[in-house]
Amino acid sequence: MSRSFFGELHQLDWQDITLRINAMTAADVQRALTTPSPDAHDLMALISPAADGFLEQMAQRAQALSRQRFGSTIGMYVPLYLSNMCANNCSYCGFSSHNRITRKILSGEEIERECEAIKALGFDQVVIVTGEHPKKVGMAYFREHLPRIRRHFSHLMMEVQPMRIEDYTELRTLGVDTVLVYQETYHPALYDQHHLSGFKTDFQWRLETPDRLGLAGMSKIGLGALLGLSADWRTDCFMMTEHLRYLRERYWQSRFSISFPRLRPCEGGITPAALVTERHLVQLICAYRIAFPDVELSLSTRESARFRDHVAPLGITSISAFSQTQPGGYANTHDHHLEQFTPDDHRTPEQVAEALRQSGLQPVWKDWDAGFGRQAPSIRSSSDSSDTLSEHPHPVRHTRPATHEEQQA
Repeated sequence: MSRSFFGELHQLDWQDITLRINAMTAADVQRALTTPSPDAHDLMALISPAADGFLEQMAQRAQALSRQRFGSTIGMYVPLYLSNMCANNCSYCGFSSHNRITRKILSGEEIERECEAIKALGFDQVVIVTGEHPKKVGMAYFREHLPRIRRHFSHLMMEVQPMRIEDYTELRTLGVDTVLVYQETYHPALYDQHHLSGFKTDFQWRLETPDRLGLAGMSKIGLGALLGLSADWRTDCFMMTEHLRYLRERYWQSRFSISFPRLRPCEGGITPAALVTERHLVQLICAYRIAFPDVELSLSTRESARFRDHVAPLGITSISAFSQTQPGGYANTHDHHLEQFTPDDHRTPEQVAEALRQSGLQPVWKDWDAGFGRQAPSIRSSSDSSDTLSEHPHPVRHTRPATHEEQQA
């Protein structure tokens, strides 16, 4: 057995899996819809082109499983951008180091104002987004400011650059419950094409991030692929499910969540390699719910209000609202020039909550109650993986002279 998903990924033949997904038949889909425990073959069928004619059946089963496992509740959250600093040059991101945008890191006073503005909207759980600049927005910054944020909210999620096991363990002591890390694509060559310089060029270090989170005992780990980055988006999604299966077998004490980001317009952005339509996205959400009934599925304001209202009852368990994708965006909602991408659903939190209630769902503004205490952090031992993971980031690749910002990283 391979001791890291990096090793297991190399045993998966991208081209062969693409051909197998595209060769699935209606009979394969029907079998996947009736089997009580779908396997990898069934998942291939559910995300294949052959499943397009079974969307109604898939939606009915996905909705029934969602109500069975999660009731009618759906969690409400919002992103809190602390910075738009980034030391990476990625072809698809508005925060890329090569984009000539104004950079900002929130001060303690600005963070306090953001937290108060978010609390006034009704939220009790946030996703802290930091950009990826380990020197300027790294552990020293987190030690200073995370306790301040923690005082305002009962549940902290975080999107942050890949870190070491001991850093994640310390983040837990600072109040972080969840870390979300998106691989973007599981195709190494395509990954290289879109990650041009900075630490994010290290495919293996990023791929093994969820392992380090599991070993650090993080309560919840979030995964995602950037839909549209690869022309073979179905294959990318299948690879992510294999990654999820691997992680759930080893880090069963952690919860897992899946997000479905599609490429959105941004400063310096690229044209998607494939058009992932709303119909495709519905198919994916239903397929994941059927294959993984107890995994949390999240949907952001990248999608339109109409689409989110339609798909939320089918399989989504948490949803963002009124997202501001720029640092300081809640205390100052009129300044959008710092934003990472342009959201598509601009409704207020209460408007989103009312739409959920109209669909028979119950909006929940907190993930858990801090009054029941917090388990002391500990690093898990794992003979299967701790001795084989990369201990430090690999050398940074620069395909052109490093910018001043990167030299300071």
